[in-house]
Amino acid sequence: MFFDAKEYVTAAGVLEGLVDEVPEQVAPRLLLARAYYHAARLRLAEEQLLLVLERDPVEGYARLMLGRTLERQGRDADAAPHLRMAAALAGEFTPTGR
Repeated sequence: MFFDAKEYVTAAGVLEGLVDEVPEQVAPRLLLARAYYHAARLRLAEEQLLLVLERDPVEGYARLMLGRTLERQGRDADAAPHLRMAAALAGEFTPTGR
């Protein structure tokens, strides 16, 4: 409901409590990262996404979101490998010429 209302800071506050209660679960942490991303709290989004990927390295949406988060911070070189991995996980293979 908070995402629909674009109340991302409020959503983050609610999700922070949930993540504290169940830190091992990936889904609430991924939603928290998404709330941070939309609230332009990019460093916090990055931190949460790295924790998600630590627990589940093939979580494609987390890879994509981390790539986009890094791009928004002007860190295109850091974003590129995550975006390539996200594309590969989604079955979107592109020839590299090798």
